[in-house]
Amino acid sequence: MAEEKVKQVISTKSLTIIGLMTAVCCVLGPISVPIGAVPVSLGVLAVLLTVYVLGTFKGTVATLVYILLGTVGLPVFSGYQGGLQKVSGPTGGYIIGFIFLALIAGAFIDRFSYKKCYMHVVGMVLGLAVCYLFGTVWFMFVTKMGFVASLTVCVVPFLLFDALKIAFCFTMGIGIRKALTAAHLVNYYDNTKSN
Repeated sequence: MAEEKVKQVISTKSLTIIGLMTAVCCVLGPISVPIGAVPVSLGVLAVLLTVYVLGTFKGTVATLVYILLGTVGLPVFSGYQGGLQKVSGPTGGYIIGFIFLALIAGAFIDRFSYKKCYMHVVGMVLGLAVCYLFGTVWFMFVTKMGFVASLTVCVVPFLLFDALKIAFCFTMGIGIRKALTAAHLVNYYDNTKSN
């Protein structure tokens, strides 16, 4: 049984789908509109779609690979930037925060069935809140700005945009997940029949 699980995790199909969703992150992540210290980007949308398609574990792996590719210099972060200086800079905490977003949102998406899909939204909001918190604390550390001032710069302007991203991912994600399940392309381990 344990060997079967290992084979499932590292199967060619799994690696291919993880690679595909990493590529989606790399395509969507750099697209951004600079409106201040932190640009409006499609990174959050890419991560949420990734966990809808892959589930928590594989979605988080794809997110980590995306972040690593950007860290080594590929221009996959907002504004087509990359490199360690981007991750260690003022907005780098939000990039690292994508890991928490993937883990938390993915856990809710995997755990709750379509009958309780409103919990997917709860998970995405909680995951985004942790991403915001981690990113804001890092921003404060780098810039020496206060908490309220940092929230005003880094969070408040993006609430509406991120709410729209969550709505889009919720609408598209459920349909994508159902289609992939029906086609037997992805094996979700979320016990949806029991929830």
